[in-house]
Amino acid sequence: MSTNKSKRPSLIAYTVTGEGENTFFHKIGAAWSNSKGGYQIKLAALPVNGEIVLLPPKEE
Repeated sequence: MSTNKSKRPSLIAYTVTGEGENTFFHKIGAAWSNSKGGYQIKLAALPVNGEIVLLPPKEE
């Protein structure tokens, strides 16, 4: 399975810490859609709490 690395990711991977006004989203990776309808996820870090949130990239 290969991915075009220059292609913009479909989703950004975050881990979330804190609550309420102290909530912080730490970017830990990205996901690209593949030809089989799934995603290839590349992580630069693993969340300590075991939770990953995938969100669409922000429009620039």
